[in-house]
Amino acid sequence: MIPSKYNIVSKIKDSENYFIVNSLHGSADILEPELFEQLQNQQGNLVEFAEKGYLVDPAEEQKLFRKKYLQFLEDREKDEVQIFFVTNYSCNFDCSYCYQAGYELPKQQLNRKVIDAFFTHIGQHFAARRKYITLFGGEPFLNAPAHKELMQYIIEQSTLLGIEVAAVTNAYHLVDYIDILKEGKIREIQVTLDGTGEMHNHRRPLKGGGATFDRIVKGIDLLLENKISVNLRMVVDRENIGNLPDLAQLAIDKGWTASPLFKTQLGRNYELHECQANQQRLYTRLDLYQDLYLLLQQYPHIGEFHKPSFSVSKFLFENGEMPEPLFDACTGTKTEWAFDFTGNVYACTATVGKEGESLGTFYPIDQRFNEAIENWEERDILSIPKCRDCNLALICGGGCASMAKNYNGELNSHDCRPITELLELGIGHYFKD
Repeated sequence: MIPSKYNIVSKIKDSENYFIVNSLHGSADILEPELFEQLQNQQGNLVEFAEKGYLVDPAEEQKLFRKKYLQFLEDREKDEVQIFFVTNYSCNFDCSYCYQAGYELPKQQLNRKVIDAFFTHIGQHFAARRKYITLFGGEPFLNAPAHKELMQYIIEQSTLLGIEVAAVTNAYHLVDYIDILKEGKIREIQVTLDGTGEMHNHRRPLKGGGATFDRIVKGIDLLLENKISVNLRMVVDRENIGNLPDLAQLAIDKGWTASPLFKTQLGRNYELHECQANQQRLYTRLDLYQDLYLLLQQYPHIGEFHKPSFSVSKFLFENGEMPEPLFDACTGTKTEWAFDFTGNVYACTATVGKEGESLGTFYPIDQRFNEAIENWEERDILSIPKCRDCNLALICGGGCASMAKNYNGELNSHDCRPITELLELGIGHYFKD
């Protein structure tokens, strides 16, 4: 018996104890120093370590890996597909960190022919899959009368087909769209607030200047009043992280956090396709979570607003077990596709609208670039050289394919995540008692 290839062992943040997790075998334990020494030196009673898969016969572990890999592929074929539809690349906001700011605006405009072709395409290519549509931009909820009419048409057509609709919006015009949304099968509306009033308005003003915070708050209130789920997203960097406690308190005082229809996410501000002017404010993934760990200690009420994942720590705390092994973290062309109003098809929101990333068209003709699609479909930890022997691979899953391509020049390369360090923080936070 030897230590499993997939053991992750380290010391818990602000503790004398250690943790060991193993995603392949579905095991996780906190080890006092004596047990940690036993495992490290393989001394004493090692039966329980073997039973939990921390000590293994390598040949048997390889069989288990193969079995779970095949199950992962089979299960993924049954998973729900998120289909993004980009209605435009225009926006009424002038956000300081917009990753689409450098996109050249196409001359085409959305029209009913494109919308009908989109629904025909997904009806043919995704007929056997559970699916929902997410409206995306630019900004999908612009208030120009002609555009608003087209948004209503999309929602009506989706409702007729029994397909739920979500949307990613800056939420400035939610107050103008609420009557349309009330008539649809709306799964959720993702709204961004980058802090309380002054901070948010500084980071996400209207084009030409102008505050946006108050209208967005009113829109969130209207959504919850009308029983429409809200996914509140805060885009975080060093400029606004200190405002997180105030935003959390605002959400608590508004009664948002008490609603089962309200959830949150923190989105790290990072460079996707272009360099940002103010790079000093950007966080690495680890630096962000280190600061979140400290903020949660200082302001515990943040936890009522948002519970950070710290890799799989939150899942482990809430479910009492490890998640299934993640052989592929990239959803592009597997459980996510993106379509835009120009008639192009893309793998995901990270590539949609980017020149050279199209995987086909749905309008004016329906065609797929099969070789490019296969490159996306085949990417997982077995196709990425650096992932094959990495003990973190079954939690990291190889990371984002688009980011990997940007960093390394090829799709089948790694976008590594600091899994061990995140677990040190997360287990220290969630299991401190």
